[in-house]
Amino acid sequence: MKITHIDCHILLVNDYDADACSSAQDDLVVVIHTDEGITGIGETDTNPWIARECIRARGTHCMGLGLEEMLIGEDPMQPHRIWSKLYSGSKMSGRRGAVICAMGAIDMALWDLRGKALGQPIYKLLGGAVKDYITPYASLLPTGRTLEAYTQSLVQRAIDAKQRGFLAGKMEVCIKGPYAHNTLSEGNDAIVEIVKACREAVGSDFVMMVDVAYCWSHAKEALHVLKRLEPYDVYFIETPLDIDDLDGYAYLAQHSPIRIAAGEWQNTHWEFLDLADRGRLDVLQPDIGRVGGFTEAVKVTQIAADRGRLIVPHCWKTGIGIAASAHLCAATACCPYIEYLPAELCDSMLRRELVRDELVMTQGQLTLPANPGLGIELNMEALARFDTGD
Repeated sequence: MKITHIDCHILLVNDYDADACSSAQDDLVVVIHTDEGITGIGETDTNPWIARECIRARGTHCMGLGLEEMLIGEDPMQPHRIWSKLYSGSKMSGRRGAVICAMGAIDMALWDLRGKALGQPIYKLLGGAVKDYITPYASLLPTGRTLEAYTQSLVQRAIDAKQRGFLAGKMEVCIKGPYAHNTLSEGNDAIVEIVKACREAVGSDFVMMVDVAYCWSHAKEALHVLKRLEPYDVYFIETPLDIDDLDGYAYLAQHSPIRIAAGEWQNTHWEFLDLADRGRLDVLQPDIGRVGGFTEAVKVTQIAADRGRLIVPHCWKTGIGIAASAHLCAATACCPYIEYLPAELCDSMLRRELVRDELVMTQGQLTLPANPGLGIELNMEALARFDTGD
């Protein structure tokens, strides 16, 4: 079997809101085609126009090639070999950033294709299931352009998530710092009050995570607030500091009463080695599309396992990425949860419409995927409707 061509679809919702800071509003979906008619699907969570050019761009020498020109003619049943070829061939212009994200979409599609060709779900190709079910947490992004409206929206979505059967949820309390949502700019007291309101709304029997989107500029300020949040039983606090502040993360890991989580932006397992060994993080959050696909994500799970840390995959995209996270979780013992955007509680039409036959949740748990590959089917009408045609 040989790869014949790759389609790159840039998708965008019509009513995207830049102030919402939600990357679920756009997408790069790649479809890899073969001479035997079997296709594979993948996506990545970065600027889709930039990632597409990493695939399409041509090169003039062996250190700076484009991804597509290296991919055509390869055997898709060998994703590890292809990953190494793409990484080596793009190393001068790549190594990190958008090139690895583009490789992540390609690698995801290759594993989907390989699973379809072998008639096996991806988690079986990764070594098999180590658990009987997958536990998703509802990732909840509120609306509202005032502190009061933002709080009310988040509290209501937390209540809705619990009523819909979720056993856990992550509160996006992103109201401070460089990535504050909806043009808000609030202080630490407001962060504490929102977390308190959410805990009171969902009760003590609901696992609650909190994402603050890199809001604090100094570890000691972050620690002061984390100590104030301790009474609200937060499972982990996500990205409290700038992702490059590894020494600050190590300080928090040593002193914080709450687990520290990060990794959504990390490319390759090499960057997770830094997070784990220098940053000392409790929870590693590889995004399968961004880290470089399943080929790299599996290495990250081993880093966590070797050090007694947890894996909770990041996923803020569509049902394609959610399916990928589910397969990784099924094959990873130290992965207690996956991030899951509930379609009914998410504002993105891409999340709600792009994929058919998604995983079904029963009593807060997802059954293991049964269909070959990722086990998902694209809604071709939605794909065409959201495709920018660029």
